[in-house]
Amino acid sequence: MSTTGAGSQHGAAVSGTAGVEPADDRAQGTPGTRTSGAVDVLIVSLGSTAGLRAADDELADSLRRAGARVALVRAAPPRRLRTLALTDLAWALAARRAAQRGLAEHAPRALIYSSTTAALLWPAPGAIRFDAPSAGNRPGRHGLWQRPLERRRLARTPLLLPWSEGALLEAPAAARHGDRALVLPVPVEPYRPAAPPRDIAAASVHAVSARDIPAAPTPTALARDITAAPARDIAAITYAANPLKKGLDRVLIAWTRARRADEQLYIAGASPAELARAGIVLPSTGVTLTGPLAPADYRSLLRRARVFVCAPRREDYGLAQLEALADGCLLLTTPAPGPYAALPLARALDPSLVTDDLAPALRLALDEPAADYHARATRALSTFTRACTDRLVAGELLPRLLSLSHAHARAT
Repeated sequence: MSTTGAGSQHGAAVSGTAGVEPADDRAQGTPGTRTSGAVDVLIVSLGSTAGLRAADDELADSLRRAGARVALVRAAPPRRLRTLALTDLAWALAARRAAQRGLAEHAPRALIYSSTTAALLWPAPGAIRFDAPSAGNRPGRHGLWQRPLERRRLARTPLLLPWSEGALLEAPAAARHGDRALVLPVPVEPYRPAAPPRDIAAASVHAVSARDIPAAPTPTALARDITAAPARDIAAITYAANPLKKGLDRVLIAWTRARRADEQLYIAGASPAELARAGIVLPSTGVTLTGPLAPADYRSLLRRARVFVCAPRREDYGLAQLEALADGCLLLTTPAPGPYAALPLARALDPSLVTDDLAPALRLALDEPAADYHARATRALSTFTRACTDRLVAGELLPRLLSLSHAHARAT
């Protein structure tokens, strides 16, 4: 279950899509083609975070490469609400409306709900894809109505599509019976600019106030940071959409202790307003707040950073961390709870960089990086490549989806 709640993002935030505009509720098909008419697969995308939108787009593209006709509909973002329970209800209702419209317009042979929230009020059963269930990330009062309904939906769905084994293990036991699950990771590829770097002189660089953060870099300076040839001259970078969940406060404490005078920590994904709501005040030196960036601009910064540092209080997947590994960063992280797919990779690559004591580990990562770290990271990410996902989609997912549609047709 991934939605935005109580003014914060609670989904798996994908760093490479930090600047993507909010999703709308219109059907989306292959660019340049009509989206109306019968399709093989309809994806009902919650789209409440950049990460969910990017993952849904990747899945739709992979299904198309496998030969399927695909339509994607997204829930219209509801207004900001005060509690997670109300926020999830608003998103679930929006997803139901999108699904109803998609079913009427496209008469799909198979249906995929992307996130358990999207499936809570479904108008028809379908497969459920999820990064984390509400059983794991909606404890106590935050999930009073969602958890019981989620158990029923997961027990009834014909196919479970968790992003990771950890997400499946967090699901209620009733959801794991039988052979209904196919773990389908979100693909991660190294960023390779397809065109010469663009001029981003108008890039958005924010300041909370003169007291709270250092003077923002000039647009020309930020353009140089992002567009220059990749050289590892940015000491560290972090991604802080939903700053408290991502543990930005803990990262800043460690950075203040560990940094040298000429080193900068780049903070992407969070605006000054988000930091203010979270009560986070940046130090006066050593920190550059970029704000939300376009995907290409963010990934260009990753390619120039030496260390990606994070201290999440819970991690539903860790796509930002996987992207950092793909782009050549060392990964320094706390051992956060949740179905944190990047965590076992980080431990295998360098267990000394998985710790709650971030400050000394930062100096270790910056001063004594393992010489073969990037080569081993590339090998470790081999199961997360787009080619690997495409094989799963073409060889297992699409046949199972279409067999379900045939079974449904015989039953009716």
